[in-house]
Amino acid sequence: MLDIAILGLLMERDHHGYEIRSQLRDRLGVWANVSFGSIYPALARLERHGLVEAVTTAESRLSALSTGSLSGERASLRSLRTASGLGRRGRKAYTITERGRQEFINLLSDPATLDDSKNFSLRMALAKYLTPHHRVGLMERRRADLVKRLAEVRAGANNDQLDSYARGVMEHAAQGVELDLAWIDSLLTTERNSQQPFVRETK
Repeated sequence: MLDIAILGLLMERDHHGYEIRSQLRDRLGVWANVSFGSIYPALARLERHGLVEAVTTAESRLSALSTGSLSGERASLRSLRTASGLGRRGRKAYTITERGRQEFINLLSDPATLDDSKNFSLRMALAKYLTPHHRVGLMERRRADLVKRLAEVRAGANNDQLDSYARGVMEHAAQGVELDLAWIDSLLTTERNSQQPFVRETK
């Protein structure tokens, strides 16, 4: 799933590793605690597979690494040099390749990898890259999963062996699934009414 997120960010523009970390946390909202220790190995793997390419930029390093203190900036710079191969003349950024764009679309539209709410949320955040047909399919599959989940939770809540506290937890879980279903139904209605076009490329 991290590969999809990174490729999705690079579909818009080139990014440095620290920018990818920030975007994953602040924009996509699915990896609040993602670390450079996860991001740089993923970038290296994507580069080996020909999905991204590293390019060197000459912009100022310290201006992008401001932490509010000189010692903090030095520590951040040392960390990034070690992790991403920064040199004295520039910083390493990553750009997506044509092969990477195709692989991103394949991963994003693959129903076999839709298995939880976090995964679905990521795909919805990047849904502008899907065709209208695939967007509707994504939502319908998620809706089917939620309907199944709701039936299971309701059945559990009706278990006569549960005490009032355990039953309350199950009922609360059912309410959460019902809210998710209402959201999906709203998304489906909007999508079917608007049939927004998908974005092939914004770079």
